Amino acid sequence: MFLFALSFAYFAKALSGSYMKSTITQLERRFDIPSYLIGVIDGSFEIGNLLVIAFVSYFGAKLHRPKIIAAGCLLMSFGTFIISMPHFFSGQYKFETAIRSSVNSTSSPSPCPARSLEPMTSGNSPSIRSNTGCERETGISMWIYVFLGNVLRGIGETPVQPLGISYIDDYARAENAAFYIGCVQAVSIIGPVFGYLLGSLCARIYVDIGFVDMDSITITPGDARWVGAWWLGYLIAGVITLLSAIPFWFLPKSLPIPGTRRNSKCSPEQSRFIKESQIENKYIAEEPVNFSEMAKEFLPSLKNLLGNPIYFLYLCVTVIQFNSLIGMVTYKPKYIEQHYGQSASKANFLMGVINIPAVALGIFSGGVIMKKFKLSVMGAAKVALGTSLLGYVLSLFFFSMGCENSRVAGLTVAYNGYIRSVQQVSHHERSLFADCNSGCLCSGKEWDPVCGANGVTYISPCLAGCRVSSGSGKNTVFDNCKCLMAAGSATGNLTAVLGHCQHREGCEKVFPYFLALSVLTSFVISLGGTPGYILLIRCIKPELKSLALGFHTLATRTLAGIPAPIYFGALIDTTCVKWGRKKCGGQGACRLYDTSAYRVVYLGLTLGLRTVSFFPCVAVYALLKKHVQHEAKDSLANRGAEVESLRKEEVNSFHCDHLIRTSDCHPDKETRL
Repeated sequence: MFLFALSFAYFAKALSGSYMKSTITQLERRFDIPSYLIGVIDGSFEIGNLLVIAFVSYFGAKLHRPKIIAAGCLLMSFGTFIISMPHFFSGQYKFETAIRSSVNSTSSPSPCPARSLEPMTSGNSPSIRSNTGCERETGISMWIYVFLGNVLRGIGETPVQPLGISYIDDYARAENAAFYIGCVQAVSIIGPVFGYLLGSLCARIYVDIGFVDMDSITITPGDARWVGAWWLGYLIAGVITLLSAIPFWFLPKSLPIPGTRRNSKCSPEQSRFIKESQIENKYIAEEPVNFSEMAKEFLPSLKNLLGNPIYFLYLCVTVIQFNSLIGMVTYKPKYIEQHYGQSASKANFLMGVINIPAVALGIFSGGVIMKKFKLSVMGAAKVALGTSLLGYVLSLFFFSMGCENSRVAGLTVAYNGYIRSVQQVSHHERSLFADCNSGCLCSGKEWDPVCGANGVTYISPCLAGCRVSSGSGKNTVFDNCKCLMAAGSATGNLTAVLGHCQHREGCEKVFPYFLALSVLTSFVISLGGTPGYILLIRCIKPELKSLALGFHTLATRTLAGIPAPIYFGALIDTTCVKWGRKKCGGQGACRLYDTSAYRVVYLGLTLGLRTVSFFPCVAVYALLKKHVQHEAKDSLANRGAEVESLRKEEVNSFHCDHLIRTSDCHPDKETRL
């Protein structure tokens, strides 16, 4: 029953966590913030963990663990509900556009004004930005609510992993512990499947669905300005997390102990490495006298833990690899969107149904391998190192699966159709103007892209030199676009339609290979997850198990979970070639990235960190191998001493028997012998 309850809690926290990552582009666009700030929001979950995890892991192990986990689930649920609140506090979403509404007009206005106009507004369309309410919203940063809600989620999630895993390892048979942990972690990976699928569903629904006339919305889910119903998923995730708290209130503080176990008290020599024994690896918590005594033991216990060289080096390995993993996973949906031209909905769907199941299968298979082959600590280390190295080699092939930049006039291609090289990609607003649109006084700050019949995207109908427009809403068509003629478009086909040109032949061919390789590498790397976890809990003193797991989580959250999304996002921001515009002016979210630079930054940083992680990884393996050899010598020496002792006893016994037979051994002499 505890295994079921813990699996459900893992499912709930994984669902809400993955849903958070699936909404990063939605949050960027909704609150007009750059990627590095999204990294701060994503890292706020780890900040919540940092505040309490060391104390929860240490004191919680001596208290009622199931009830502490239940309280944490309630807090997680409350934080998830808070994240959705900005949608109800702020007004309707207004995206930037240069198109004037013609709902009540029989004629369509020209997209090429003869004189400079202020950004046009209309009270009939919620899709057009205006300065109305600008002062009211200037001092309010709605993303702060998301930040605080995520901090509460992090605090609530704190006891689930260290207390739950240690509870299983304390009360399960030693030969089943690895299998149970593998089951819990595999179920926790199912959570992201539903999280990303939920993110895919919500990304298709317009953010203000039910409150606006959808016919007036001129953008589609594939547009860089589209914002889905991000808030809806958080309400659903909050309810599921709330339900996960219920079973833990009815579970006991301790369970019947299968087999014979004893409280392990290790000598200083044993504190460096715990022998593999079904008994020695179990620790049954004693009833604490009071909190002051537990507090006095905290610092010595932590010092003892960090004094273990294997644990410390393994901690370094996981911190570096988690930097790579967290940064990669956080921005992978965005990478699929920007690099391969997929919508946010499709990117989340692919993450959920293709990538995450491969990870779940890998983690589960790792637990099965540990159980079936009864691998030792050394065997677990070999599996973890081998799978990590193989996954690294496979990941290098991602560099060959590049995509060319989108053809955007003035940024990645010249107005005459000449494709610019990577070094020539323009970041300057002045490059958006040319002779073909010189007769139109356009703004270079707006982002209202149109796709020309020549396959080139133009920042706005005005910058495309379009003179006439017809239709309304998503069906608006622009004619007589002079810049299409300059690019060599056939005469008579100088039309453009709303939206970014999505067709990129090279990307369509390489994208399936990218997905296949992504699935394979995810499976191979996750295969070493469970063996690595077993290595962690077997190289420490049993009574420090909960503290070790908690401090391990603390270190990875602090040194990887918090900084990784921030510096990944900051470096990704450097590849932006066209920034959006906030409602009241100023830089908003990025609308277009330099695809080639994005690939180099994203993949280079991910694989660079993993390269560094192999140095302490090799040191861990060498220490383990040396210790195993030392243990084998000690065992052989002890066995030789035992044999010698038995031989002496046999000689003494034989001598005594001989004396008795010759009547020279009296009862008192026999006793002395």
